[in-house]
Amino acid sequence: MAVFPGFTSSESFVPLPESLIRDLSSISDLNELKIILYVIWRVNLIEGKIKKVSRNEISLDYNLMKGFANGESLRLALEKAVQDGYLLTTTLEKEDLFFLNSPGGKISLTAIQGKEEPIGPDHLPPNPTPNIFSLYEQNIGPLTPMMSEALIDAEKTYSAEWVADAMEVAVKMNKRNFKYIEAIMRRWKEEGRAKEPFRRDTKKSDSPNESLRKVQDFLKPRSRK
Repeated sequence: MAVFPGFTSSESFVPLPESLIRDLSSISDLNELKIILYVIWRVNLIEGKIKKVSRNEISLDYNLMKGFANGESLRLALEKAVQDGYLLTTTLEKEDLFFLNSPGGKISLTAIQGKEEPIGPDHLPPNPTPNIFSLYEQNIGPLTPMMSEALIDAEKTYSAEWVADAMEVAVKMNKRNFKYIEAIMRRWKEEGRAKEPFRRDTKKSDSPNESLRKVQDFLKPRSRK
């Protein structure tokens, strides 16, 4: 086997989910690991919202298939990756499609399947989880795997309603970034949501400039005494 020449500065790098790195000891099948990494790479290349890869597309990749004995070994690796919960799959017009078992992958799968359940150990997250992903993509920016995890954590810490409301505030203030959204929710938690002038049901509120100033003040580092 030839020695790998090393990575170059001109090539692109694909982000890997931290949960996969932490779970590497559970993956004893090398072919399964190969196919998981391959699907992560392929879906990251897709610019559209539907992030999937078909079995046919996978089998036509010459470099990948050099690492598999035959098509049967590829089939077994895909099935094991689905069984172990790393991938989701469905069949559309006799074509097997594969998705990452991630928030973005689940959204892609439901966009194709409609109301059908994904095949795999994990089911679709309950509403309103897909809504905060959609809101983020529509109003803030692209939904990366890292951003998906951040939204999930924010929903667990605050609530889906708070995440959605904070996005609305950020859009109104033309501050379309997650750091700003998170700062709004921290302020609500620390100072009390009832005092927040951005609430949809509040009749009396500060001016936009005053509201922006308050959030900007909250974002400033606090000096140590």
